Amino acid sequence: MKELLLAIKKREQGETQDARDLLLSLVKEYPENPEVLYQTAWVHDALGLEIEAVPYYEKALQNGLDGEDRKGAFLGLGSTYRTIGEYDQARRTLEQGMKEFPEAAELAVFCSMVMYNQHEYEGAMTLLLTAVAETSNHEGIQAYKKAILFYSDKLNEVWK
Repeated sequence: MKELLLAIKKREQGETQDARDLLLSLVKEYPENPEVLYQTAWVHDALGLEIEAVPYYEKALQNGLDGEDRKGAFLGLGSTYRTIGEYDQARRTLEQGMKEFPEAAELAVFCSMVMYNQHEYEGAMTLLLTAVAETSNHEGIQAYKKAILFYSDKLNEVWK
């Protein structure tokens, strides 16, 4: 769909309000199209309209959005829920994304932020340290990967 590609291009070029206007007209024409809904959610997020983005993300996921866009929608929706203080919804969303996309460390990182907001510091650190150890190419991180993974869930233990 040519108009959708144009809207994406406009968003990528920083013409977010023009992209939003175009996407809102596309939603009227294609109200069930998951790609249109996802891009509409994304542009709302880009404009700082997080609350308005939520129903578009939700409907895009419900309507069968797939592939990389589905992963992006879980991340976008989970992150958006977090920024508006809906921590339980954020966590459920990100955990569902982690089930569907277990290789997507970015979902775990965002979930660790939610866990921090929920005062679950140990679990947040475990998720975050595991993501860092498993995905970083940094020489120093890789040199200590085994230790980082070992201690990731033992932060409160003291060995004497």
